[in-house]
Amino acid sequence: MLPSTNWNYPTTVWFGHNRIEDISEACASLDIKKPLIVTDDALVSLPIMQDLINALEENDVKYTIYSDVQPNPTGKNVEDGVKIYNENKNDGVIAFGGGSALDAGKTIAFMSGQSLSIWDFEDIGDNFNKANIEGIAKTIAIPTTSGTGSEVGRATVITHSETHAKKIIFHPQMLPSIVILDPNLTYGLPKHITAWTGIDALVHSIEAYLAPTFHPMADGIAMEAIKIIKDNLPKAYKNPQDENARANMLVAAMMGATAFQKGLGSVHSIAHQLGGLFNTPHGLANSIILPYALAQNADAIENKMVKLCEFLDINNPSTKSFIEYILELRKELEIPHTLSEAKIDGTRAEEIGKLAFADPSTGTNAKKVTTLDLTLLFKAAHSGNFELIKK
Repeated sequence: MLPSTNWNYPTTVWFGHNRIEDISEACASLDIKKPLIVTDDALVSLPIMQDLINALEENDVKYTIYSDVQPNPTGKNVEDGVKIYNENKNDGVIAFGGGSALDAGKTIAFMSGQSLSIWDFEDIGDNFNKANIEGIAKTIAIPTTSGTGSEVGRATVITHSETHAKKIIFHPQMLPSIVILDPNLTYGLPKHITAWTGIDALVHSIEAYLAPTFHPMADGIAMEAIKIIKDNLPKAYKNPQDENARANMLVAAMMGATAFQKGLGSVHSIAHQLGGLFNTPHGLANSIILPYALAQNADAIENKMVKLCEFLDINNPSTKSFIEYILELRKELEIPHTLSEAKIDGTRAEEIGKLAFADPSTGTNAKKVTTLDLTLLFKAAHSGNFELIKK
């Protein structure tokens, strides 16, 4: 079993088995006396939620629970959460769950003292400077999946309830003050969630590594995260009680999110639209699109992929060999090969291409892509035909 430890990069992280028992100490250290717990309906009745509640009640910490968070959180979810936060006079947020609950919790904490609309803080230019810093509540983030890494992010992804477009909301103080990484909370994950969220973390690391901006620190973190995932995701999938595999996957997810401050790419450009339009789980969308995006970017990433394959001990180092590795990994994790298998409507390709081109992730793709490129990427991922991306 990996040892319990604390570190302070990129924020304060308390890592180790049974660290959920330290939640009251975390609240006290931030002077949070009445937290709002933000989670979702799937988690609120599970034993791990009771573990959190017990740890608070044993130390007489009063709390409120808001659990009406959708798998792709919406602006209305945030508005409802802020209303509950203010009505109950909460003074901090415990974001507990997967990426959706973490994103919703962070955004509720951010919006709890703002007078402007949430959409005024979309990650465009210096919109974040509009925020009332005094009105940002402190957040404790506790992930129960090993995927998004939102616990160490300064941004959230929120779906506009009317347009269904996904918007990135950013502020430096969205970064949670304390993160509790407790592998025990991930043991009960369904196998498909372990697979989807694990590949989500992998995509974060790969796209960060391949982003064309110069950031050697992010590259190093991303490469190590990819190696940890390669070594541990199949183990966690096959044996959900594997203590070290679960612990390593939690850390790798956090590392991937730390690295992607460098940028993401076209996998996310498309996946964001599928989440907004069809409510497709983000990790599933990323898992399916990844190999097609790598193939489309091949001429711009070959040197980096050779280096990555050598680091991972993949034979015949090349983009082609890495794609073959991803395809075999997907089979091992029983992930669909195409978006059509995931019941995604293929008739809206042009619309998705246009929306994806406007997505912030497109600007840091490994190479410049057009609306047509992204339309063809969606069509390739939908049909399973790699040849489409060459047209």
